[in-house]
Amino acid sequence: MILLAAGSLRAGEKVLLIRVDGAITPASAEYIVNSVESAEKEHVAALVIEMNTPGGLLESTRKIVQGILGSSVPVIVYIYPAGSRAGSAGVFITLSANIAAMAPGTNIGAAHPVGGGIGSDTSSVMSEKITNDAAAFVRAIAQKRHRNALWAEEAVRRSISNSESEALRDSVIDLVAPNLDSLLKMVNGRTVETSGGPVVLKTADVKVEFVPMNWRENFLGIISDPNITYILMMIGIFGIMFELFNPGSILPGVIGAISLILAFYAFQTLPVNYAGLALILLAVVLFIAEIKIVSHGLLAIGGIISMFLGSLMLIRSPFELVSISLTLIITTVLVAAVFFLWVVGLGLKAQQRKPTTGLEGMVGEAGVAMTAIKPGSAGQANVHGEIWKAVSDQSVRAGDRIIVESFENFTLKVKPKE
Repeated sequence: MILLAAGSLRAGEKVLLIRVDGAITPASAEYIVNSVESAEKEHVAALVIEMNTPGGLLESTRKIVQGILGSSVPVIVYIYPAGSRAGSAGVFITLSANIAAMAPGTNIGAAHPVGGGIGSDTSSVMSEKITNDAAAFVRAIAQKRHRNALWAEEAVRRSISNSESEALRDSVIDLVAPNLDSLLKMVNGRTVETSGGPVVLKTADVKVEFVPMNWRENFLGIISDPNITYILMMIGIFGIMFELFNPGSILPGVIGAISLILAFYAFQTLPVNYAGLALILLAVVLFIAEIKIVSHGLLAIGGIISMFLGSLMLIRSPFELVSISLTLIITTVLVAAVFFLWVVGLGLKAQQRKPTTGLEGMVGEAGVAMTAIKPGSAGQANVHGEIWKAVSDQSVRAGDRIIVESFENFTLKVKPKE
């Protein structure tokens, strides 16, 4: 019991530190929520989130805010280092913390939701619904933490933004600290309200333990990037198509299947517009039809247009910073267009080329008469190293060179070679 009590005391003298640098995604949401749970299990003095974010997914933001508000361990959000910002989704997360702090030279604000681009509902009614929902959400957070709810709502509705000194003046944050050590000393002794009740912060001269992302969170962070997801999907589609056109290749099919599964896994964490996905699948169908049906490129052109529009519409978000690079879309569509037009061109050339195998390939070939061939009677001829039954309208002597004119029922019609 003494050892357990000593271990518990030592845990309380520790602070966990995590860093979020970049857009708020499902991976960063999982990272923060898991860190909150770890802090609760270890009964640490506090969890510090050093944050620098331009914004991200609203759904991921909600999960983070729920985790912070439900934490029994004090959570400190620190906008750090200088030059960092808590934009858009970062405003919600900062306001939800027990202690909100900023470093000199940082800013917070501009939380207005933006349209999701092509394929999203950009009507005034839908835009108003999204804005009202976000405003109510941020207002509830600010009221819960006794912060400036009016400023929080204006950050959503009018995209206002404050520097660290302005944020402190307007009661948006609790303090400004130049570094983590000074922050921990400044908050020491403060009483904060957690889900488990009031807690007095004991953060002076404590051990700070940095907790990095684990391999799963890193992996999710990589594949949940819209650009990576898009590339995986295209590799999957083209890999499987190549395998279908060339049965037995194995490697393209295996890589394609794995890539497609990873892409669909990432789609579960992203705001996917299924109309865009349907257009991309339609493009694949049109490309295949172009290979099977001679449309002189019309089906391929339709497929290119369908793929381009579908790619633009694929990732649809009512918030910001989650989209596929236009450069990547154009490059992918151009590569697909060149590939399929090249395949179609080869197919047309193959149809126009003279047959070189089978009976069709025998016409015009030279051979040698094995026996005499007289009009009205059949003989034998050697063509391509094979002995064939042969007939002729002219007399042919054994050993004469002959030319194949046509064939019927595996019988060659020949004539003497001039």
